[in-house]
Amino acid sequence: MNDIVIVGAGAMGCLFAVRLAEAGARVVLVDVDEARLAALRRDGVTLADDDGERTVMIEAALAADVAAPVDLVLLFTKAMHSEAAARSVAHLAGTAQALTLQNGIGNAEALAQVFPPDRVLMGVTDFPADLKGPTRVSSHGAGHARIAGFTAAVDAGPVAALLTAAGLAAQVDPDVRAAIWEKVAFNAALNAIAAITGRTVGGMDAPPGRRIAAAVAGEVVATAAAHAIVLDRAAIDRKIDFALTHHQGHKASMLQDMQAGRATEIEAINGAVVRAAQAAGLAVPVTETLADLVRLMEHR
Repeated sequence: MNDIVIVGAGAMGCLFAVRLAEAGARVVLVDVDEARLAALRRDGVTLADDDGERTVMIEAALAADVAAPVDLVLLFTKAMHSEAAARSVAHLAGTAQALTLQNGIGNAEALAQVFPPDRVLMGVTDFPADLKGPTRVSSHGAGHARIAGFTAAVDAGPVAALLTAAGLAAQVDPDVRAAIWEKVAFNAALNAIAAITGRTVGGMDAPPGRRIAAAVAGEVVATAAAHAIVLDRAAIDRKIDFALTHHQGHKASMLQDMQAGRATEIEAINGAVVRAAQAAGLAVPVTETLADLVRLMEHR
């Protein structure tokens, strides 16, 4: 796998682009912002991580300007753009595998509407990455990815090996759907509260914040169980507690989007949980109320 297209030139897309390029892959970053693409073509991507700071020149293009064949497409847009992003690279679907490591539920399904399902992979990652400007990204600390095929016919081993060789530790996890849902539980519990209250993670570390987060986590666990996906509630609670205790200055991505006047990922996180609960005949009142409040704020 030597020809890789990354759709979405945000923090994660830029991080993965640099690491894969440094490992010898030909990488093209795809975005819809022509000014951003011009900056990337001119300046490359500067990555500051635990190995220091360096600038790597990366190809950058509109989706329509990328020619087939390619080996792998990585989807790193915000979840609300997944369907459009997948369609934008439909002309690459003849040979490529496609992988999503995005937040939320429904991203793999969006890819499988465009790419053959037996070439779609899905997963979850906790690599830290923050944009520090149009062409600069910071990533400090360890991370890993867990991936698997969208169907049982997909061998995720070669992609996991590719990422690991690029310093992006990845493992094949047959239970990756549970890992995706557990990350959704974490994000549903904290991101919406942050967007509504305008508080950093530390600002939610109080009995009311913890009660709301615990209620949401419980609703997500129950919803997943209704769809035969078993989640580790204790692990979710530990992750929430760790964030509230140790990441107090962090500003959740949903809050950043709200403050910047951008659409949020609420429909792929809390909204997706609500729809899945309704399909199973469950009530998730706390998750639904948070989703409606974020929707109301977006409408404003």
